Formats: sequence, C-alpha cells, structure tokens
Amino acid sequence: MSITAERKQALVKDYALKQGDTGSPEVQVAILTERIANLTEHFKTHVKDNHSRRGLLKLVSLRRQLLDYVKAKDEPRYKTLIERLGIRR
Repeated sequence: MSITAERKQALVKDYALKQGDTGSPEVQVAILTERIANLTEHFKTHVKDNHSRRGLLKLVSLRRQLLDYVKAKDEPRYKTLIERLGIRR
C-alpha cells in the first residue's frame, strides 16, 4: 500500500520546482495521488478493509486541502498540476 523509495524519488524529480525541492505542494500532491491510487487498488481485493478506508479518506482530504491552497495562490499552476496528474475537479 505504501510507495517505494525509488518511486517517491521519481515523483520528487518529476514534480519538483527546483533542485532539491521536496516540500512544494506539487510534490506533496503527486505523492498523495500515488498513495491514493495504491489504496484504491488495494480495496478492489480487500473490500471489507474499513480501517484502511478511513486512512484513504484522510489522504484524499489532505490532497484536497493542498490543491485548494495552490488554487488560491496561483490558479494556472493549479490547472497544470491537476492536468498532469489526471485528477478531475
């Protein structure tokens, strides 16, 4: 359900705004999106895993908060981010 260190580094490299950037909202949203996708796949086989489902809802809420922050600060940046990640909104 968690992502590997190599995959996380690849996401950081792809979405970083500058060299060594790991804390920008784009990177955080990309990592959360990967974790959400992994949990969604997990629930296809483990339908009754309600404890993990609560964690999924928390991740989705956190991603939504970060996306709202980016949208409030810079809307074109928000639009390119959701387009790159394939998030519908």
